[in-house]
Amino acid sequence: MKTNHLYTIDLLNTIFPISSKLIEYLQAKLKFTKYKKGEHICCSGEYCDKLFILREGLVRGYFNSGGKEITTWISCDRELVTSISGFFKRKPSVENIQCLEDTSAEYLLYDDLKYGMEMFPEMVTLYRILLEQYYIHAEDRAFLARIPGAMERFRYFNSTYQRHLLKRAPYKYLASLLAMRPETFSRILSEFKEE
Repeated sequence: MKTNHLYTIDLLNTIFPISSKLIEYLQAKLKFTKYKKGEHICCSGEYCDKLFILREGLVRGYFNSGGKEITTWISCDRELVTSISGFFKRKPSVENIQCLEDTSAEYLLYDDLKYGMEMFPEMVTLYRILLEQYYIHAEDRAFLARIPGAMERFRYFNSTYQRHLLKRAPYKYLASLLAMRPETFSRILSEFKEE
């Protein structure tokens, strides 16, 4: 069945085979959107009822503390993005989600996701698989936040799935993610390259 080239349908079909009925449902419910570099997908205090799958682009989650922006995660192509508190708890978002590149994505509304899970068993399986991946990334970030030394945090980051971000994400956001000053990040990156 033709999928009208919806990226999300093709991606989901590679994760777990989906029925023609679910494809029809997703074709009707998935929406496409674009954001410019610097735009926010969601701001703290807003409700976020969308679950995004990034086609192409780079986004970060962050919160403000003591006049500073603290980056908590960075995601790019083929990854899920949403406000955890906003989407899953149906409460105002705690964090901001900002595009670091021009970004294109498809999204599904919360109510459409829930209905799809009630009607299509394979959607429940897909949801579980995607949440497992999301939790694995969250566990990596939790470990990263608890490693005491800056060099050790950098080494752990470099050994995980996120190492590709070193070639793509602005260093100031990577430094914030790794809980270090940008100068410390640059020094450690230089030392690491020399090893």
